[in-house]
Amino acid sequence: MPYSLADVNDAIESLWPMGGASPWDAPGLLVGDPRAAVSSVHLAVDAVMNTVAEATEAGADLLIVHHPLLLRGVTSVAEDRYKGALIATLIRANCALVAAHTNADVVEQGTSAVLADLLGLRDQRPIEEQGQPGQGIGRVGVLPAPTTLGRLAAELARILPATATGVRVSGDYEGSVSTVALCGGAGDSLLAAPAVTSADVYITSDLRHHPASEAREAALHGNGTPYLIDVSHWASEWLWLDAAAAALRSALPELTVTVSELRTDPWDFVVTQ
Repeated sequence: MPYSLADVNDAIESLWPMGGASPWDAPGLLVGDPRAAVSSVHLAVDAVMNTVAEATEAGADLLIVHHPLLLRGVTSVAEDRYKGALIATLIRANCALVAAHTNADVVEQGTSAVLADLLGLRDQRPIEEQGQPGQGIGRVGVLPAPTTLGRLAAELARILPATATGVRVSGDYEGSVSTVALCGGAGDSLLAAPAVTSADVYITSDLRHHPASEAREAALHGNGTPYLIDVSHWASEWLWLDAAAAALRSALPELTVTVSELRTDPWDFVVTQ
């Protein structure tokens, strides 16, 4: 007997409780009938044309994504608009859509924790507490052995899936690094957090000019993170999908769970000068 969508959604909310979501976030069940049968689930970071097509063509009953499709106000789901077209495609294919976003960031094995584990960080702790021990949208820890900023960046390039923008670094290539703070996805909101400013390097995504510049200037005055590493938003969160799939398989053993390897990073190439 297949599971119902309600069964699978209950498992999702048990693994990544909705109470952990940030107030501005909109995760959860976005498309689908809770009574519908679900035997196959596909995971992706983004609900975009290619991942929706991949899920529906594979016959998946449910697409689980990290980024909510309906995060901001939508006044129309007409099919001449891409969100409406995606929703219509999912409905016609009897494929539900669920998002696990900041509620999947804050748990013990959330997006940042997966990256921290791959770097081998020891003595990990959350950067931002969410009212429960062990929960936070970022992680800080200590490398197994001190290294240089350049070698750490090279290790990140090895761990992360390839993207056009690669790994951007602000700091001395030979600078010593031991304590690492990181946040999968956009993390400039944590630049002033004590756990970040006291680390040797902060790894995150989508760093804008002014916040990055101000953080580096603050460091020169002894009140900021010495080094910054900026990686692809998509790549930093794609690593979580395998961990999420394993957790779902453990919770619902009869469920078929697959992970998308499609790159949904929006950048295709760079031109260097």
